[in-house]
Amino acid sequence: MPGSTLAGIMAELAGLADPRIRELNVKHGDDHGVNLTKLRAIAKRIKSEQELARELWATGDSAARLLALLVCRPKAFDRDELDAMLREARTPKVQDWLVNYVVKKSPHAEELRTDWLSDPDPVVASAGWALTTERVTKNPEGLHLAGLLDVIEAGMKEAPDRLQWSMNHCLAQIGIDHAEHRARAIDIGERLEVLKDYPTPPGCTSPFAPTWITEIVRRQAGTTVKRR
Repeated sequence: MPGSTLAGIMAELAGLADPRIRELNVKHGDDHGVNLTKLRAIAKRIKSEQELARELWATGDSAARLLALLVCRPKAFDRDELDAMLREARTPKVQDWLVNYVVKKSPHAEELRTDWLSDPDPVVASAGWALTTERVTKNPEGLHLAGLLDVIEAGMKEAPDRLQWSMNHCLAQIGIDHAEHRARAIDIGERLEVLKDYPTPPGCTSPFAPTWITEIVRRQAGTTVKRR
């Protein structure tokens, strides 16, 4: 079994790289070829090693960075370090794991949320919207939900894909979690038609906000919710 040294881990990751997985991931904007179940098994073996996590991140390799995010200690990163990491995380999976597994657990999450939300870089802004969606659901006190809807209404239609996806998720969660804003959230979604024709596998809920909101509220209530 390889040791928990940078060289040993990088060799192990290289041995796990599968060209078929990489080919599939490239279609979604990612660039690694390691099975994520096997990656998680390595992380389970390593457990928590902050310095190794920093070394793995510094390689710039996406698989190594994903592993770093699994073995790091989220609260050990300072605000500027997390900001720099996000700006370096240019593939969707690395960005997603960084935000969800690390930043959301950081004491700097709220400061970063407000800074990133209006960042001119749409990838960085998408992370700000992801953190905002978390607050919409779990800690909405102090959020100006009507103001968020204003911003979404004005900017989501023309936003780049990743930013648009994050704004749409926030729109849907506002409609799902806050009944007083539900009608407006559905109306915005219907008028903007963002992701209306997104291919959705059988049994899955469409990301089109009006459908998403209606279906989740129906499930939660056990009744049919009428759309406007």
